Formats: sequence, C-alpha cells, structure tokens
Amino acid sequence: MELFWGSGSPYAWRVQLALEIKGIAYQSRLIEFSKDEQRSPEMLALNPRGQVPVLRDGEVVVSQSIAILAYLERRHPEPALFGRTPGETGAIWQAVMEAALHLDGPADLFLVAMYYGEAEARQAEVRAALPPIAAELGRLEGTLHDRPYLAGLALTAADVVVYPMVRSLLRAADKPDAARFEHGLDGFSGRYPQLAAWMARVEALPGYERTYPPHWRKNP
Repeated sequence: MELFWGSGSPYAWRVQLALEIKGIAYQSRLIEFSKDEQRSPEMLALNPRGQVPVLRDGEVVVSQSIAILAYLERRHPEPALFGRTPGETGAIWQAVMEAALHLDGPADLFLVAMYYGEAEARQAEVRAALPPIAAELGRLEGTLHDRPYLAGLALTAADVVVYPMVRSLLRAADKPDAARFEHGLDGFSGRYPQLAAWMARVEALPGYERTYPPHWRKNP
C-alpha cells in the first residue's frame, strides 16, 4: 500500500491518521508542492486532478481523503472508524459530511490565502470565509460539551476528518498576514476550551507524532 501525500495538507493528514490508528503498514510517497510534483505525469496518471492524497493498493487507486478512509475501513475493519451499528454509522457520517460541506471550503480558502501570500489579493474572500469558520467551530465546541469525541465516546472518522483542518487553521492564523483579519482564532483554548481539550486527546494518540507535517517541524 502506497500513500502519495504532501506535508501540511489537511486532507492527506486525515489518511495518515487513519493508517496509524488502524496500524496499517504503508510506503510513504511524499510529494513536494514547491516543485509542483502533484502535477507530474506519474501523479496525473493516478489522479488527473493533480491533487493529493492518493492511495495505491495493488491495482486499486483511490483519491479524495474521505473516499480513502471508507476504502481503508473495508480493507482493514479494525479498529472501526465508521461505527458498528446503523445508528453509530449514521452519526459518524453525518459529522463527516457536515465538516466536508461546511468547514472544508471556507477553511481551505483561509489556509491558501495565508500560506501562499494571497491575503491582500483575496481580502474579500477571506473576510467572507471567516463567519462560516467561526460558526462551525462554535458548533463543534457545543458538540463536545457532553462527549469526548465528535460522534460519541470513542474516536471515529469524524475526528480524523476534522482535526487536521482545525489544527491547520491555527497554524495559518499565526502567519503574519493573518493579523489583518479579525479571525477569532487567537486565544483559541480560551474561546474553545472543549475543542482544545479534544485536540489534546487526538494528539495523545499512539502514532500521532509520525503524522505531524515534517516541514512544520523545520518552520514552526
């Protein structure tokens, strides 16, 4: 099994977390975004969209992070990340899709603008993205008031999907360009104590350190 991924991609990070949680051995294929390697002929043959992550398992090739998580669940069912009962599965998929539909888009816009020096050129878009980001963080904070994880008492695919995006938002908020916006991500643990405690639980997972973006270590 091979994983093609990029350092700092929250989407690739989801898959790395799932692989570690499930204890699946895989070959790491790190793609360098600075060299545009995601659009190399080899990568375009695997995913014509030129995006990571991509998982190759023998003759099977899967792209899109959530699709890869679903594939891994069928390929390696234990420990279960998508529930064991219909009710659990429905709750987990609901949380996963709420993140995909309501958090990923505005969060990704903020990340790209901060990471690639586009804050000034995309000011209006960034300002429009901040209210939905705040709304989703508030919703997640409320969800965690009566449970340790997003879909219940145990870690699931919902946590694997949401954590990398929230952690990436905090990193992006530390970029110098972020200071021009009232993004509400400063003083995070005070604003969102339940989310902060949840993040600490995820970060305590065995194998978490192996998934941490390597270039973040070099450029904290």
